[in-house]
Amino acid sequence: MARTIIENIVIAQYKDQTFFEFCKYTTIRFFEIVYIEKGEGSIKINGNTVNYTSNSVFVFVPDDIYILNPDAETTTTAIKFLKSFFRGDAPQNENLPVNDWFRKIEGILNSESHQLREMQFEIESDKVHLISLIKMVAAENDKKKSYDVFIIQNSLSVILHLIARNIQFLNADITTKVVESSKIQQIINFIHANIYNSELLTTKSLAEEFHMADNYMSEYFKKHTDVSLKKYIINYKLKLVETRLKYTDLQFSEIAMELGFTDSSHLNKTFQSYKGMTIGNFKASITQ
Repeated sequence: MARTIIENIVIAQYKDQTFFEFCKYTTIRFFEIVYIEKGEGSIKINGNTVNYTSNSVFVFVPDDIYILNPDAETTTTAIKFLKSFFRGDAPQNENLPVNDWFRKIEGILNSESHQLREMQFEIESDKVHLISLIKMVAAENDKKKSYDVFIIQNSLSVILHLIARNIQFLNADITTKVVESSKIQQIINFIHANIYNSELLTTKSLAEEFHMADNYMSEYFKKHTDVSLKKYIINYKLKLVETRLKYTDLQFSEIAMELGFTDSSHLNKTFQSYKGMTIGNFKASITQ
């Protein structure tokens, strides 16, 4: 049974099913969390097949198409954020921390590790907490008219945070020369986590954070990534710009301010320098 509690967020629950109808929300879904409480079988995702078992958690991003093929009775809960949720189309969502939620999700959209689809967790307790929160949201969904929106909003916020934190843990966003280099991955993760705070991403601040000399910080980063620290930070910011242009209705000036550019002109010049087109042309190309 699918039900919308918060405008443009759909919660669907299926108990002891051996057949799942194709998800009718696929074409308008932005982001989806699927928790398989019990059962076993396989999921066909974009033509590829992976197995699932009880207590599996999957995440799906825009344009993913999936079909569940159970080998045994399967119970699932799906939380679907529709594309319109992040476009400001619903006045009922004005008081929700929509932009904060988008920030959590965007890290997943820009991560190579989301291609795994099934969530892996750095520590088991994160998975336990995530599952408990999904069950809480599902329980409120079952209450029909007596549900508590406050509980659902806060639960969803923590759910997204837990997913984002563990996607960050798995993130292999760039190819490092030293595959098992925990220090360089820690630096990359720190940059991603603090991309909205430019003061923390100066060479001096990063050197202090990771106990390096200022002049060695840039050298170390370039050695292990083949790209300069400054260029990596700008490239990552521009990935986030692209994500906002694709999935939100934010003005160019709002995007510029949020990501630490002086103004929309500064953002446009930087974007054109790195991407070979203006932000206006990029926006037009994805809306055609």
